[in-house]
Amino acid sequence: MSAARRRRKKKGVSRARRLALFGCLALLAVYLVFAAVAVWFVHKPAAWRAACGESLPGFLVSSLYWAGNGPADVLDGLGLTGHDVVYEYDEEAPHGKVLFAGAPRRVGDVQPDDITVLDRGEFVVGWSPSLRRPVWCAYHVVPKPVNDVGERPAFQRDKTAANAPSPSAYDRSGYDRGHMVPNFAIVTRYGAAAQKKTFLTSNISPQSPALNRGVWRDFEHRIASLWTARYGEMWVVVGSVPSKSREKIGDAGIDVPDQYFQLVVAQEGLDVRALAVLLDQSADRREWAARHIVTIDELEERTGLDFLPDLPAFIQDPLEAELPTRLWPVRLADIFNLLALYFR
Repeated sequence: MSAARRRRKKKGVSRARRLALFGCLALLAVYLVFAAVAVWFVHKPAAWRAACGESLPGFLVSSLYWAGNGPADVLDGLGLTGHDVVYEYDEEAPHGKVLFAGAPRRVGDVQPDDITVLDRGEFVVGWSPSLRRPVWCAYHVVPKPVNDVGERPAFQRDKTAANAPSPSAYDRSGYDRGHMVPNFAIVTRYGAAAQKKTFLTSNISPQSPALNRGVWRDFEHRIASLWTARYGEMWVVVGSVPSKSREKIGDAGIDVPDQYFQLVVAQEGLDVRALAVLLDQSADRREWAARHIVTIDELEERTGLDFLPDLPAFIQDPLEAELPTRLWPVRLADIFNLLALYFR
């Protein structure tokens, strides 16, 4: 091959490489712009996103969620995007107590009128004999674990809760025996005796396997491991919305909720922060909890419960009315633990 031909070939290869590099950079730029738009999109309120879902092509909306959810969660975890709801309160936090600003109170007729409060020491249960499951439960998590998880206890019927079902009532129902107060948070802070109380059927509610083993568990993990490490003590209320169709589990007559919620409160000094999510029973296993953040006002309307009733109006009103746009950030050291949630 002549020198001239070699030079022309080399020049052609060089041009092809430059074009390939330019094409790759252009595609990367397009992706980064689209990802930025997607992150902006997923931070918008749920009602706004739902309206877009009706007016925009389905593939475009799906692509925005696909491209935005993961990066948004990481950026939120680093504290670079989104915002929290935080208000100053001139009272000290109720250190060591299960309830923050009082137990939930029934308002309206969404929930049954037979809610009985069961004090378990380390947590509290709002039990309904007619639904045969808890309406709400509240627990408190101190920052540092002091116990190993140990062997998982067996579920037991709670003989102290009126009309509590047997654990076997859930057999072949298609639903998990879903913990309301989580096993992990309680055993690691309070030990095996307290752990056994979480396996009583007064603390159990029917949850789809995808919900129970997916986004619900991941949110519990954020509370017990990631957020306590950054913000200290956590006060949590969990519960459900009764089934509109009045779906029951077989002959046992256990009400199957349509939705479940988790409400978490933390207080650093005078700063009180609150966050609530409302999750459908039909949630996908890889659902993103951040897409289901609601105001506490909306949660109260949907559940028929009044939360944080003992807070004075000057802090309760704005704290419950404002909508957070992210799950709380974590420590920089815990970012890899946050990422690990995606592969559980």
